[in-house]
Amino acid sequence: MYPEDVKYTSEHEWVRDPGEHEGSVRIGITHYAQEALGDIVYVSLPEVGDTVEAGGTCGELESTKSVSDVYAPVSGEVVARNDALDATPELVNNDPYAGGWLFEVVPTDRAALDGLLDADAYQATLDS
Repeated sequence: MYPEDVKYTSEHEWVRDPGEHEGSVRIGITHYAQEALGDIVYVSLPEVGDTVEAGGTCGELESTKSVSDVYAPVSGEVVARNDALDATPELVNNDPYAGGWLFEVVPTDRAALDGLLDADAYQATLDS
């Protein structure tokens, strides 16, 4: 259920290295998070060129149940956002690890990626 080729945060985001842009990582939310949120109806993402700080709020996901913050798993500059989510926010529910990605960041410190969780460690946080 949790792909081995991405890293995870305890806030239920995933990070895929590399992203589609040079030096970037792609960020989304996990299957667990999208299931807990329910049907996502609106996505607010950081703009290309914005700077995000690790652990800081950088967007929102609005579902039929609630509005939840999106946290940046690493610090860096936003170089891409998934504009397809403006018209089809349900991609976050239907395809959280591919078509439902949120944004890409060029990390200011790539060593920060080493501190993220692997799939087994993330699964362990859900089981505890």
